[in-house]
Amino acid sequence: MSYVVVLDNGGGYIKAGIGGDRDPSVVVPNCIGRPSASSKKWLIADQLQSLEDPTSVALRRPFDRGYLTNPDLQKDIWDRLLRSLHSPTSSSSSSLLLVEPLFNLPSAQRTVDELVFEDFGFRSLFVADSPSLVHLYEASRRPEGLVSRARCSLVVDCGFSFSHAAPVLQNFTVNYGVKRLDLGGKALTNYLKELVSYRSVNVMDETLIMDDVKEKLCFVSLDVPRDLQIAWKQGKNNKFKCTYVLPDGVTHTKGFVKDWDEAKRYLNSADQRSYESGHLDAAEQLEDRKRNRIDLTKNEFNLSNERFLVPEMLFRPADLGMNQAGLAECIVRAVNSCHPNIHPVLYESIILTGGSTLFPQFAERLYNDLRPLVPDHYQVKITKQEDPTLGVWRGGSLLASSPDFESMCVTKAEYEEFGSARCRRRFFH
Repeated sequence: MSYVVVLDNGGGYIKAGIGGDRDPSVVVPNCIGRPSASSKKWLIADQLQSLEDPTSVALRRPFDRGYLTNPDLQKDIWDRLLRSLHSPTSSSSSSLLLVEPLFNLPSAQRTVDELVFEDFGFRSLFVADSPSLVHLYEASRRPEGLVSRARCSLVVDCGFSFSHAAPVLQNFTVNYGVKRLDLGGKALTNYLKELVSYRSVNVMDETLIMDDVKEKLCFVSLDVPRDLQIAWKQGKNNKFKCTYVLPDGVTHTKGFVKDWDEAKRYLNSADQRSYESGHLDAAEQLEDRKRNRIDLTKNEFNLSNERFLVPEMLFRPADLGMNQAGLAECIVRAVNSCHPNIHPVLYESIILTGGSTLFPQFAERLYNDLRPLVPDHYQVKITKQEDPTLGVWRGGSLLASSPDFESMCVTKAEYEEFGSARCRRRFFH
């Protein structure tokens, strides 16, 4: 029996599993890491997730600025990943659905094809992009909804390296309408590292720890000038202030939020419930309460306006000296690149995906920024995916389980006969 392996090969995380399943079997970092300068052993992907002490881990990634630059490293990561995934089958009897970045470079495409067919020996390959898969999944979830009926949507994907506003029409991404913002989760983490290092303690080498800080404590401000005034006027007692405790390697080997009630003061009660359910489970909250009894004053730092200034990069990059349009402007430019007849549908079917859209108040802020830029007679509707980090993979799983999937693939025999460039024409949308 043959299987389809669905591989969402992101710059930050890889999501992999078998086509037809609802969720991927594995979600692992797309990188390798060395725990300390004295250690010679590099940990691959899932080994990093089980690392007891994430302090000062040196990371190497196969992707740089959104594109594959180290195929040998990617091969090592795939090899470990596929060996854990292939208990029911082997590559030679499997097809691969691979999610690649938009506008992937031809050199990277050739390299990937070599990995797929020559190194891993897959039977066939289909290459997809994230916007079309997100559209497919959302249309299948709501068969009577506008996305399904109009077969049209605008996917806003805030990923690890880039953010894209991508129109999708007739289930295909409209490439000439895609607008890109050269900011993603990696840039946000780096900015947070700079702010904390300048104001508190040097954390420039603590990528894994600061990823955790960003995901747990950052949020999107609905009114930045007001919130900056609050942080400045109230000083140490401002409602945005919270404390993050760094690992000490003895009492605790993972960083954590010192007081979750303090961290959530800026939210109203409804937002608090949503924030809490999305950021940590009951067991983790109980563990944090136990930790609060320990005297950790020498191993912690405070955050205040950094919490909302970091996600602000996506909405107002020009305020930070970057010559880039914000996310709302990207959306308007993407819509205006398409035929005027579909403008109303695109504005009414905006879908958010990608890990950075998980920041609290993200959708509300995007709506507030977008509404004044859109003609009054158009409706603006923004839909958040139920799990923005898995939406692309679920769309791929849905496509891989369709009856026509195998006919859309390039086979190993075709690759060997015609080469990469000619085979790739089948995936041009």
